[in-house]
Amino acid sequence: MTLIVGVVVLAALYIGQEVFLPIVLAILLAFVLAPFVDIMRRWHLGRVPSVIIAVLVALGIILSLGGIIGFQLAGLATDLPRYQSTIKEKLGTLREGSFGRIPAILKNVGREFDRAVQEKPEEKPAAPPSPVPPQEADSSGPLPVEVHQPEPTPVELARNILVPMLQPLATTGIVFVVLIFILLQREDLRDRMIRLFGSSDLHRTTVAMDDAARRLSRYFLIQLGLNTSFGVYVALGLWAIGVPSPLLWGVFAALMRFVPYIGSFIAAAFPIMLAAAVDPGWSMALMTAALFLIGEPLMGHAIEPVVYGQSTGLSPFAVVLSAIFWTWIWGPIGLLIATPLTLCLVVLGRHVERLEFLDVLLGDRPALTPAENLYQRMLAGDPDESLESAEILLRERSLTSYYDEVALKGLQLAAGDASRGVLTGHQLDQVKDVIRSLIQDLDGHDDTEPERKETDGEPIASPASEKPTNKEPAVTGVPSTVLPIPDEWQAEGAILCIAGRGPLDDAATAMLTQLLNKHKLGTRNVPYEAVSRSGIVTLDTANAKMICLSYLEIGGTPAHLRYLLRRLRNRMPDVPILVGLWPVDDAVLTNQSRQASLGADYYVSSLREAVILCVKNAAGEEKGTQPQTTAALQSRSQEATGPDRLPLPA
Repeated sequence: MTLIVGVVVLAALYIGQEVFLPIVLAILLAFVLAPFVDIMRRWHLGRVPSVIIAVLVALGIILSLGGIIGFQLAGLATDLPRYQSTIKEKLGTLREGSFGRIPAILKNVGREFDRAVQEKPEEKPAAPPSPVPPQEADSSGPLPVEVHQPEPTPVELARNILVPMLQPLATTGIVFVVLIFILLQREDLRDRMIRLFGSSDLHRTTVAMDDAARRLSRYFLIQLGLNTSFGVYVALGLWAIGVPSPLLWGVFAALMRFVPYIGSFIAAAFPIMLAAAVDPGWSMALMTAALFLIGEPLMGHAIEPVVYGQSTGLSPFAVVLSAIFWTWIWGPIGLLIATPLTLCLVVLGRHVERLEFLDVLLGDRPALTPAENLYQRMLAGDPDESLESAEILLRERSLTSYYDEVALKGLQLAAGDASRGVLTGHQLDQVKDVIRSLIQDLDGHDDTEPERKETDGEPIASPASEKPTNKEPAVTGVPSTVLPIPDEWQAEGAILCIAGRGPLDDAATAMLTQLLNKHKLGTRNVPYEAVSRSGIVTLDTANAKMICLSYLEIGGTPAHLRYLLRRLRNRMPDVPILVGLWPVDDAVLTNQSRQASLGADYYVSSLREAVILCVKNAAGEEKGTQPQTTAALQSRSQEATGPDRLPLPA
């Protein structure tokens, strides 16, 4: 069905070019003119006058550019014979010089090579040529015939001139008619798009569509302004050099910059060839080439990144692919609008869940989330690439945030596959080895929040955190604290970090242990076997001040967790117990009756919350053994004031 839909869409775009192309051009022009219309409406002009003025201004600019191009081309056509003679003289000079001797040299080399590799057969006397009988002259030759076209009548002359102009004029008229209706009914069209793609969440979809329209308008205006500036730069430079028709080449350069990668080369080729035809020497052509070689890298690598701020959201492969696709579908005009049109599709896919495949195929964001990428590297047994990816992410977040957002989620993917029996024993061992190596390699990183780099610009396509499907904000790192940690809490074994009975719970416990050590708390890892019915009798609890349990998953009926907590409570009745249930959607975290039946003191869903609670207990801020969740602790924290209070996560 997907293949059939794709074929139908391609056929419709190809066959319906005359229908779809004006509509697409009108939509792109609407993004450019929408801010202008909004400005005039803020000047207390009505909707209709604002739209008419904006459309007339755009039409006047387009007609003026068309007139400039026409006059410049007419001037070039009158001088073509002179340019042709200059080119012939240069080619003759090259043919007489060193370049002209290259074909003869290559021909002689080839002849000598053939003579060296071929064996000469014995020479035999040549037979005398046989006499050719004389042929009688044919006196009856064909008669010459000349065909003369009759002089065109005024009607035929007018038809030959006007018919080729009718289609562009008709397309332009349709574009501006559609543009007027789009600008007049922007809100209605937006509401219909919301109804079509996101009626289930009107608030979020409305914000997303307005944000997408604003970003696209900003991008198109910036791109139009930069390309116009480049065209002015080219026109002034060519005028100073003395190349004929500088306005024509300035407009052509501005248009060609809409074509990705090759547009600037095409824009430079024609002025360089014209400069070579005008100047008897080569200085004008070299100065023209230098003009483009200086201007294009300066614009593309210095000015555009500063003005755009961040990436537009398109991958380089998508830019090239879109240029080929739209050129095949709609010809040269498709090449010009390929990048803006593809950007519209990517932004739409980034904000509309049903069209997310467009963002995946054409966007510049990674196809896999960091957690999925880590899990994939763990399955491949590649600790080096996992560490490289982690170090890149740690430039923008703390170690706690990385463990919560990436490592734990990757382990949850592995634990889920292991519980379903998808992972083989070898793959599970690879996952354990990679995560163990990663934790050891990250032991040298401090758990501090890195400095945020402020940027004035904003990305054209919204980042992942602004995507409507994101429900939760990013978890920030554990803030630094001045709370004093008593010596008994810094002793080894002050906090017993006990792993659950899952195959990967010990890895989560190792992360928690590492983070607690970085906050000056003494810890000891305890495997699940050490707290079993037979092993808990010999468990060393001499320095124990707190117990932390780690579970990647416990299932719907955690009877074993209840019995484990009962054994721990009987063994250490005065020690607070914290249960870390790293799946945030676990039913225990939201069911208070189930929490009371289990018997723990605290329930958390992130390593950050666990570290904060341990620090608070060590500093004596958390007393009592009543079961409480993070929400209850947060409400208590908001009531307290003072510089020594440690804030809880939002």
